[in-house]
Amino acid sequence: MSEALYVRFQGTVRSPRGHFPGVFALANGLARAGRLSDEEHRFWRAGNDWFNANFANPSEVDPSVYDPELNPGAVAWFKTTAPELIARVDGYLKILMLHDVACERIESSNPGKIIYEDPNQVVVTPWAHDGTGQLE
Repeated sequence: MSEALYVRFQGTVRSPRGHFPGVFALANGLARAGRLSDEEHRFWRAGNDWFNANFANPSEVDPSVYDPELNPGAVAWFKTTAPELIARVDGYLKILMLHDVACERIESSNPGKIIYEDPNQVVVTPWAHDGTGQLE
């Protein structure tokens, strides 16, 4: 088995668009719904501000990256070479746990077709099967 090159934190329930929302989407949903305590909201706001300042937003670099028509099922994965970013997810996971929102950590060496890449992350679309059992 090859070493995992990528890690993703995602919910366990599919969204209406058919994918599993990532940790930031889950936390942002709680914040938008007004479900965070004052302390949780402060952490969420400061955390999002830090990520926005220190981590490229793929949709700002390429506005089409999450377009469901062009890139159905596109999701972001951290590179395992970015441990300082991955470690900062823990606070988000704690908030999700306190609100009974299931979130799992998954790892892969080949999570899908890479449609965006920077030093810290990739955005991929799921591999498609070609009908012969082969992946495209």
